Amino acid sequence: MAITSGRNFWCLCSSVLLAVATASAQAQTKLFESAQVTPPGEYTFGIEGPAADLDGNLFVVNLGKPGTIGRLPAGGTASEPFTALPDGSVGNAIRFDRSGTMFIADYKKHNIFTIAKGATEPSVWFHSDEMNQPNDITIAREGTIYATDPNWKGREGHIWRIAKAADGTVQGQIMSAPRAMGTTNGIDLSPDGKTLYVGESSSGQIWSYAINGNELTGAKLVKAFQPDTVDGLRTDVIGRLYVARILKGTIALMKPNGAVEREIALKAKEPTNLAFGGSDGKTVFVTQRQGGFIESFRTDQPGREHCLQRGRC
Repeated sequence: MAITSGRNFWCLCSSVLLAVATASAQAQTKLFESAQVTPPGEYTFGIEGPAADLDGNLFVVNLGKPGTIGRLPAGGTASEPFTALPDGSVGNAIRFDRSGTMFIADYKKHNIFTIAKGATEPSVWFHSDEMNQPNDITIAREGTIYATDPNWKGREGHIWRIAKAADGTVQGQIMSAPRAMGTTNGIDLSPDGKTLYVGESSSGQIWSYAINGNELTGAKLVKAFQPDTVDGLRTDVIGRLYVARILKGTIALMKPNGAVEREIALKAKEPTNLAFGGSDGKTVFVTQRQGGFIESFRTDQPGREHCLQRGRC
């Protein structure tokens, strides 16, 4: 039997405990393994539009009933009421700009609302009766909003560009495009803001476009999935796309050239959208229509929007 001094024994025990703690931490943060965060049934069938602020709060539309916005506090396991939109309005997408202002797409009343940082009362930022919806939105570095505007019955759609004019008024118009689009749905920008990615639910295709003012050019088919199996999408800081594969129950993680790196298995089969959050922007939150809950997984890169809010992109 070997004899061990008290000091050596203490060092040995400390090393073992450190190794165990490190292994435990690594197991808890294993990448690309999704877990359910909130209880089932918190949100309606219209659960959508997740977006996280820099304090770690996650905001999701339609908590309990249409027209509401729920808030999942940082580290929380249950959502709480945050605010409600005016009567008849129903949110479908939420995004934050660099100042922390929240933007909400109201697909029922054709509005985009804003809520100032630290406030809860929504106000109309843009409205157009020419819109079918809007459905999803993304925000550029300088504050321009790009919105998908699907016509679900006609299985077609457009992209709107909405921005402040020189006189301070907010103006929007349909962007010209080199091809007829399907039902435009998920949308996001590349990290440099020069490329717009658009998912079309009807065809299951993801397209990219170059942006030239109010014109979309250089249309490229990035990836063709099965029809009616794509919903929301987001990009990370190195330009990869995360696509919600509704009905398949995965998030497709792919390169800008369309090469799929992996399909991340989820806890339910109907993911509608996703958002990057957490203190480092590497926690991906997914809204699940099947079950009405939120789940999340860790990834290896922060999201573009998280980086944008921190003023680094």
